[in-house]
Amino acid sequence: MKFSTRAIHAGQDADETTGATIVPIYATSTYTQDAVGEHRGFDYSRTVNPTRSALETQLASLEDARYCSAFASGMAATSAVLNLLSAGDHVVVGDDLYGGTYRLFSKVLSRYGIRFTFVDMTDAAATRAAIEPATKLIWAETPTNPLLRLVDIAALAALKPAGCILAVDNTFATPYLQSPLALGADVVVHSTTKYIGGHSDAVGGAAMTSDAALAETIRFHQNAVGGVPGPFDAWLTMRGAKTLAVRMREHERNARLVADFLAARDDVAAVHYPGLAGHPQHELAKRQMRGFGGMVSFALRGDASRAFAFAKSTRLFSLAESLGGVESLLSVPARMTHGSIPVADRERRGITDSLVRLSVGIEDADDLLDDLRAALDATASPAGASAR
Repeated sequence: MKFSTRAIHAGQDADETTGATIVPIYATSTYTQDAVGEHRGFDYSRTVNPTRSALETQLASLEDARYCSAFASGMAATSAVLNLLSAGDHVVVGDDLYGGTYRLFSKVLSRYGIRFTFVDMTDAAATRAAIEPATKLIWAETPTNPLLRLVDIAALAALKPAGCILAVDNTFATPYLQSPLALGADVVVHSTTKYIGGHSDAVGGAAMTSDAALAETIRFHQNAVGGVPGPFDAWLTMRGAKTLAVRMREHERNARLVADFLAARDDVAAVHYPGLAGHPQHELAKRQMRGFGGMVSFALRGDASRAFAFAKSTRLFSLAESLGGVESLLSVPARMTHGSIPVADRERRGITDSLVRLSVGIEDADDLLDDLRAALDATASPAGASAR
């Protein structure tokens, strides 16, 4: 079956008891056993819940993975993957990454004897040089958050040493546009809060793999630590995932138009979108992805005050954290999603106060462009450049 069909049918068998076409929300913490130690595959909902199991089957199918563990958030999924490591292990991490991931790595897990080296993963030589004998995990986002850089997954898989795990955060691309496992990754992580859920109404995460040993360890920590989604959040995520393909087509169509519009303005200093021919990894994007996604970031000309004013001037683009919902959102990453990264580090990476990140929704494209145009014009300096 093809992607759209699997999204609707994988894990979605009719309920055996009632014939309900839609998987029920099993709002139960425990299950009555037939005898001591004898049950029907379910004993306690931290360990397993039928609604969550259906979601896991669905998401594994979408990522072409054999196994999936669902979590209460993307950060819980990330933490579970890092639980594959032990004190003394070393991790190579892409230096353009979500601020919450940076915070977990640098301020939490580093206290437990795990070392992290942050490197520009668009530079193969620098990435190779960062690997050492103790390196047990390579962690990559592609496209990255918020600068939309791409990492060559197949190249990373080729250079990782034996016994080292390659984990890819596939949140921005989604399984509809990119398949990291097919390119050599060992584990794929998602914040399902974003595009997979797609409606900004449920928080969740997932970790997928086709390696049985890795899956067993991740699932052990899923149960032992207990960062699992409740059945209603699992059900909402499952419902959202059914329309992922059609939504991503619209997200991408609108994002391309937005990126082209911004690139044509003199008051925009830079536009970051893999679909633009001038993007430094445009050819890699065409080779590695099946589309360019719905995220766009750009740097405004002028000081930070203009970006802050612009962020308050749009009508359809809501100033908010998160991304990937049907509605359009904008953020200033340096002061919002990436505020936990030290100022010098984030500015060195290009995450300045003038950088704006857009999650382009599926509204009518003309309305979105009108909204951006009005906000840009309203915040432009009278002496500044205008749109071409």
